[in-house]
Amino acid sequence: MSFESNAKIDWYRCPIEPQVLAQLMQRSNLSGAIQTGLHLGWFFTTLSVCFLIFIQINSTNWFWMSPLFVLCLFVHGTMGPFMGLIAVHELQHKTVFKTRGLNSLFERVYAFISWSDCVWYQHSHAIHHHATCHVDFDGEVILPVKFRMMGRFWLGALAWDPKVTWTRLSTTWHHARGEISGDWHQHVLSSPEARRAHQRWAQCLLIGHTSLAVVFALTGNWILILLFTFGTQFCNWLGFLCGAAQHYGMHSDVPDWRANSRTFTCSPITAFYYWNMQYHVEHHMYPAVPFYNLGKLRKALGDDLPKVPHGLIATWKEILEIRKQALNQRTSS
Repeated sequence: MSFESNAKIDWYRCPIEPQVLAQLMQRSNLSGAIQTGLHLGWFFTTLSVCFLIFIQINSTNWFWMSPLFVLCLFVHGTMGPFMGLIAVHELQHKTVFKTRGLNSLFERVYAFISWSDCVWYQHSHAIHHHATCHVDFDGEVILPVKFRMMGRFWLGALAWDPKVTWTRLSTTWHHARGEISGDWHQHVLSSPEARRAHQRWAQCLLIGHTSLAVVFALTGNWILILLFTFGTQFCNWLGFLCGAAQHYGMHSDVPDWRANSRTFTCSPITAFYYWNMQYHVEHHMYPAVPFYNLGKLRKALGDDLPKVPHGLIATWKEILEIRKQALNQRTSS
């Protein structure tokens, strides 16, 4: 599939008073530090708890310590998907911190921990914002979004799918060799400069993680290979429930983010994990507004926005009903 460039789309944006928007666009180093500090802190706290429990397991306590370890591993893994492109996404918008250099620093920290392809994503996501879900221009999100809740899906959602990890490793290996496959990757990384930066970052991921894994193994702490090296690649159930809701069942080739993106509201814990991206329509309309002000932005835009489901259960009832209707139409046609 080939993609075109230089999309000219006359997007609709809900009106807002300029002074209100200017206030909401204010960045804060304090707010950014609170989010990143707690976010990274929680990841390393669950990692540490898992590690401490594991090294205490012995022949006399394994029958209750092992289930406790598995439970903590599930909690640790649940955080994993949000350490990747969700966090990288916000930091690449340069809206988390007022100091631009802090955004770049923590973008690379998160991208390293999660093996994220942040160089490709920076180019890709700029196009996605400019031409959201327009099939001739946007290869990041192609509608209709498809998923199958069978077999390996549940393995990766509730435990670990080794195929996902192998794909991540092999893709990073090929990128480190300068090999890029896929129409969308080829499109967004068309310049030699972008390809060199992309290759260097993949090499950094491989060298950095391999070096740490060797240190973990040589020091007898091989469990850290699971908890850190691959600590963002299992138990992706919550990341899927949040991420798939962004555009599933929405419309392509329309110049209105209210029609191609979905907002939902959720608990403060989910919002914290998800960097407030449940306000997805609002984010697309005004991407210069920091994630910690998106709730205020929604209130400011008022009744020009559609009503939204509250909570992931209500959101997924809506999504699964859309999916059911689509499958029925496909069967009857």
